[in-house]
Parts: sequence; C-alpha cells; structure tokens
Amino acid sequence: MFLKRDSRKATALMLLWMAPVAAAQAPAASKPASAMSPAPVAVAQAPAGAKSAPSESAKPAEVQEAPAKTAAKIEPEKEAAIRKLMDAQGTRKAMADVVAGMSAKMRPTLTQALPPGDYREKLIDLFFQKFQANLNIDDLVALSISAYDKYFTKEDIAGLTEFFQTPLGKKMSSVLPELTIETQAAAQAMGEQLGRQSMLEVLAEHPDLAKALEEASAPKN
Repeated sequence: MFLKRDSRKATALMLLWMAPVAAAQAPAASKPASAMSPAPVAVAQAPAGAKSAPSESAKPAEVQEAPAKTAAKIEPEKEAAIRKLMDAQGTRKAMADVVAGMSAKMRPTLTQALPPGDYREKLIDLFFQKFQANLNIDDLVALSISAYDKYFTKEDIAGLTEFFQTPLGKKMSSVLPELTIETQAAAQAMGEQLGRQSMLEVLAEHPDLAKALEEASAPKN
C-alpha cells in the first residue's frame, strides 16, 4: 500500500517538474497534471480563498511573458552571439527531442499510477497532446539565453561557438539529447531503487515505525 502511494506521489512530482516547461506559453498545461495527480503540492499553490482566485489566475499570464522580456534586457550584440551559439549547438531541436523523450519515459509511470479503466489511455494521450500543443520552444530558448548571459562572457560564447562548429562539437550536439534522456532515466531508476532500499532498511531497523505505517495504511472501516 505504501509503495503504491509513493509511486503516485512520484508521478505527481514528475508532472510538476514537466509543467514549468510548458507554463511559459500556457497555464492550461498545468491543469491536466493537477487533475491526474491531486498532490498536496498543487493544493499549496491554490489561492487561500475564493475571492482571491481572479487575481491569482491573472498572475501566470504575467509570468509567462517574463522569458521574452528577460532576453530583451541582454546587450543586443551578446544576445546575437548567444543565438549564434545555440544555432551551432542545434539547441531548438535538442530541446524538442528531450521533451519528447521525457514524455515517452514518463508514459508508463503515469499509466501505472492512474486507476485502471477505459478512460486511462485517452486521458494520457490528450494530456501529452495538450502539453505538446502548449509548449513553445521560443520560450525555452529565451530562458536559455538568459542563463547563458548569466554564466558566460562574450568571449566564452565566442569560444563555445567555435567549438560547436568543429566535428567533435557537432558530434556532441547530436548525441546530447539522447545522452540527457538516458542519464535522467538511469538516475531516476537509481533513485527509486535507493529510495525503496532505504525505506525497507529503516522499517527493518525500527519495527515500531513499521507497525505504525501498517496501521496507518490499513483501510478504515
């Protein structure tokens, strides 16, 4: 019972992790996530009272415009250099590939977490369709430009651009999306295994907690 609940919480966190990627373009993308996994995190983000709902609902639209505005604050010459670097890296395609791969990896977990039924596959399909439709790569690029501006000088950008135009740099750009996806999947699997092992060890070392957990997980009459 505990592991099943833990799996659903993990799925909710995954959805919340993916949601900011699409949130830059449309707040609607976060709605399927909260609908499919009513995690406490979603409740914590809700307005305290009904009267404040209109003003809260207006805030995401303001936040969504932030990426483009942030990029506009950068020195034009440096922004142009960053965009040239991103073109050399194949950033736009890499972003699209990572999001698509992340969605594919997430689907089995989401399927297992939702209660069985004829509705499930349709709901998951519609969620990913809506997510992809609401996703705007331009917003992700704008966010990346701001990050590049923060951590790299114009000299750094020029050097990186030169590297990514070499055969080795092009190879790195071509394999980076798959490398990222595989690394994330491996890290997730390791985390799940270590989490399960750690919990079993703690329960074995503390029988009183194991008993309390069992009693708390038992169905209430």
